[in-house]
Amino acid sequence: MAQDPANNLRLLGLSEAIAKRWHWQVNVSIDADLSRCYVEGDRDRLPELCRWLIYDLEYGLGSLIVEETEGDWLLRYIFYGEPAGEQVHLGVRFNKKENTVPSISTIIHAANWHEREAHDLFGLVFEGHPRLINIVRHEEWPAGIHPLRQDFDASQPYPHLQVDSWRPNGVVQAPGAFMMPIGPVYADAAESALFLLESVGEDVIRTSPRFFYKFRGVEKIAEGQPLDRVLLLAERFSGTSAFAHSLAFCQAVETICQVKAPARAQALRVAFAELERFRHHVAAIAGVCNSTALAVATSQAGILEEEALRLCGSLLGHRYLFGLNLPGGVACDLDDRQIDVLSSGVQTIFRKLERLYNLLRYSSSFLDRLEEVGLVTKEQARDYGLVGPIARASGLARDLRKVLPYAAYGEVSFEVPKEEEGDGYARLRLLFREAEQSVNILGSLLSSLPIGEIAAPDLALKPGAALGWAEAPRGAAFHWLRIDEAGVVRRYHLTTPSFTNWHGFHFAAEDFAYQDFPIILASFGLSNAECDR
Repeated sequence: MAQDPANNLRLLGLSEAIAKRWHWQVNVSIDADLSRCYVEGDRDRLPELCRWLIYDLEYGLGSLIVEETEGDWLLRYIFYGEPAGEQVHLGVRFNKKENTVPSISTIIHAANWHEREAHDLFGLVFEGHPRLINIVRHEEWPAGIHPLRQDFDASQPYPHLQVDSWRPNGVVQAPGAFMMPIGPVYADAAESALFLLESVGEDVIRTSPRFFYKFRGVEKIAEGQPLDRVLLLAERFSGTSAFAHSLAFCQAVETICQVKAPARAQALRVAFAELERFRHHVAAIAGVCNSTALAVATSQAGILEEEALRLCGSLLGHRYLFGLNLPGGVACDLDDRQIDVLSSGVQTIFRKLERLYNLLRYSSSFLDRLEEVGLVTKEQARDYGLVGPIARASGLARDLRKVLPYAAYGEVSFEVPKEEEGDGYARLRLLFREAEQSVNILGSLLSSLPIGEIAAPDLALKPGAALGWAEAPRGAAFHWLRIDEAGVVRRYHLTTPSFTNWHGFHFAAEDFAYQDFPIILASFGLSNAECDR
């Protein structure tokens, strides 16, 4: 990303304000190249630092990264602002013989699941957390097993506990109250997830999601592996967002190795990312149509998704854009004929998509199922740190392509669509509008691709750690990577948009009728597998 003098001034002002406000009791450093301010202080300073960033400066929490060293714990809280183009990393280091740290989930609820996950995977205790119960480890996990600890041996089998039965704890207590389970097993391609809907009638009063039935331990598998193997993991745990996640991973590698992809590769990355976003949104629209039992509209949208998949497969070698990213650039170029085919193909699909939208928005029976259904307010979206189309449909126009530009996004002119209502119809409209922006970006880029190489000539591996990010189709994706002198991965942590957004799903599902649930679920368009990483 090209340095912005205004960003550098903000970074300098921010670092000085933090140093003065806390009377030089924290260590502050800035990295202008990465537009990052790093603050490291004592655990006791963490809540007040977070409160200041969140309420005074209106930053949002992006991720929580836990690293275990030989003698210490190192926790890194990632914050980014809107529309400021910088990051703030809060670092807390303490002796490994201790395992407690203050919770910040009472300050910003977005931290809730991050802290519960760290509690399960590392055994850390977040003091003051209102509900520090298991999220990853289900009842069959043996006590004291924390799979991301250094002393956990993933090559050895750990026997699961025999559980005769599991009964969820209900919250709704009233005559006639009951709980309806949805899942965890579904037909089609959906991975496992359980939704517990509590009610005393037809309206859902409380919704409790339960994931990690198929916890894959991607981060543990990555430890000790070379970069090319971990790139395959990054790309494959969420097939429908494969390019975005592999891009975030590769950008983390490039930051560590201080390598910049050539200009043509940067432009191609944006083109491929927008092609993935366009295809994803068409599929999400098909899902919404299916949830409302519009068979013809579902078929029409499904045909458009298939056309987009075939376009990807014929031009780029894989329907879901696997194998395109590599550290230092991309593995596939486009010649003039392929550029023409891609440009005209996307335009043709989009014209059909526009016709479908014009039919849907005048269908009263369809709109009745979406309007004022599945509401998420802007305040709820901000407090839970929601990202992507879901947040933007609730008026929170935060987009990493604008806030923290990467690849060639800083050189491309485009709009970030936003809706205010926060209901199912707002989320659907946003999908159509973002698909249109993706088509516009593709048209602009493909007409003026830079000439040159598509990959950096050499990639000399260096030890270090870095954060890579991308605005995936579902929202912000963060990949933290640490490699050693041999180029082997020592720590890999990813925060996915589905993990972030499932946390706030209950807002949309509560206070609506049971028959609205599948429609609200489809309007979120999230992935169980992307959460169960």
